Amino acid sequence: MEKGYTDKAYRWNRENYSSRRRFIDIWSFVLTLMFKFWLYKKSWSYPGGVTEAKQAARRKAQAVWIRNTLLDLGPTFIKVGQLFSTRADLFPSEYVEELSKLQDKVPAFSYEQVEATIEQELGKKIPELFHSFEPIPLAAASLGQVHKAVLHSTEAVVVKVQRPGLKKLFEIDLKILKGIARYFQNHPEWGRGRDWMGIYEECCRILWEEIDYLSEGRNADTFRRNFRTYNWVKVPRIYWRYTSSRVLTLEYLPGIKISQYEAIEAAGLDRKQIARQGAQAYLHQLLNNGFFHADPHPGNIAVSPDEGALIFYDFGMMGRIKSNIREGLMETLFGIASKDGDRVVNSLIDLGALAPTEDMGPVRRSVQYMLDHFMDQPFENQSVAAISDDLYEIAYNQPFRFPATFTFVMRAFSTLEGVGKGLDPEFNFMEVAKPYAMQLMTNMNGSDAGNSFFNELGRQAAQVSSTALGLPRRLEDTLEKLERGDVRLRVRSIETERLLRRQSSIQIGIVYALIISAFTLSATILFVNHYFWQALLIGLIAAAVSWLLIRLLMRLDRYDRMY
Repeated sequence: MEKGYTDKAYRWNRENYSSRRRFIDIWSFVLTLMFKFWLYKKSWSYPGGVTEAKQAARRKAQAVWIRNTLLDLGPTFIKVGQLFSTRADLFPSEYVEELSKLQDKVPAFSYEQVEATIEQELGKKIPELFHSFEPIPLAAASLGQVHKAVLHSTEAVVVKVQRPGLKKLFEIDLKILKGIARYFQNHPEWGRGRDWMGIYEECCRILWEEIDYLSEGRNADTFRRNFRTYNWVKVPRIYWRYTSSRVLTLEYLPGIKISQYEAIEAAGLDRKQIARQGAQAYLHQLLNNGFFHADPHPGNIAVSPDEGALIFYDFGMMGRIKSNIREGLMETLFGIASKDGDRVVNSLIDLGALAPTEDMGPVRRSVQYMLDHFMDQPFENQSVAAISDDLYEIAYNQPFRFPATFTFVMRAFSTLEGVGKGLDPEFNFMEVAKPYAMQLMTNMNGSDAGNSFFNELGRQAAQVSSTALGLPRRLEDTLEKLERGDVRLRVRSIETERLLRRQSSIQIGIVYALIISAFTLSATILFVNHYFWQALLIGLIAAAVSWLLIRLLMRLDRYDRMY
């Protein structure tokens, strides 16, 4: 983190919250952000003139400010920021990058509050439940903190205790956020083509799931079962007798943080092997189980110092991929392999990752450009981070609506690729992923990879024949629409549009001129009758409208020179 928590920022860490204070803090942030967005679009706000470099620098500075302010606002907004970092269709890449850095390490709450929560949830005092319990937490986050303990059966455990008053804070903040979402939904610019209320509902669902430790325990058990045959992956066991919705007790599995490269090497472990196993573990989750860790940052993955096994922590945020989604992904994969932009677009529409519009031409051209740009390189030489960055760049302000699952996957791939390169400079995630992709294609086709081309050829032949058989019916439907007058023809003339825009600008200019004349005349009459202050006020208004008229004329002049 670039900054620490101030006393003002830490106001949310209490059991009795002021709804009015939260309302002021949250809306102050929203209104300030809106003003920054408005100022960003104004060329006069850039000293020396607007350039792409200056705009990029301002976006970066605004993104850092947003991240720090979300940290100040507390748990709800830390989690909302992390969720928004999956929405590359809503925000520029600079914002997505900064929001993905949100780490909710905050000051710990008191041991007395820990005692009260455990007694309330488990019905017994700490000495009755544990042989020993360390009062100083191992780690503290916005939703809770972790303490090391030992059971009376001598088993070492960690106890995750939820932050007091969190439910009440969520209720206050989400009520305010609902009003903000409704405002953005009705906004003439930001509401167009955006489902802000849907985004709000999704945020609510994920936030309530994250503070349900029973759900997290079930996720950990499922994850552990999925890796039961892999001795190089360890998952903490859940002690259900000592677990409730606000207290989670897990097996104590200490390890070396996977990003501590020197410590791993000092332990005598093979860094190259660990890098490959990290990628293989995630590909197994994604392609074989369809149940994956949605937040695999280095703090949630460790390495066992004695065996070199991977240890996974924190199962509050998990992702699922349904079996039918894999078929859609395979259709997209075939389209990418054949550089068929139309096929990729159609498959993305079927997956719900792309919202169809009346004019899909710009989207198809963007996709085709991406295919032509990337597929010149061999599969093994491509970078996940580079691909995801360009995907997000294309998605921004386009009808792409990448589901959160897709973004979680891409971010996890990018994170694991970065960690892998830290462990092994020659590591390539795509090289590790290639056998899994080939296996998936084999399973989907029901034969070996060598026949995949012929299977695809047969599939396309069947599709062509089906289209041919349906052609007479489609022609008949088109003729019926022509007879009923239901067929509409859209013709776009660039020259006509230019003339219409010019005509509209001229009309606005005439209105400005009439207003200036009327206000100038009024100011003159007031001045002659010794109403000096009134005349000055009206004169200033006339000057402001004159400035608008001059800008309009300059824009018309530039536009004429362009064409």
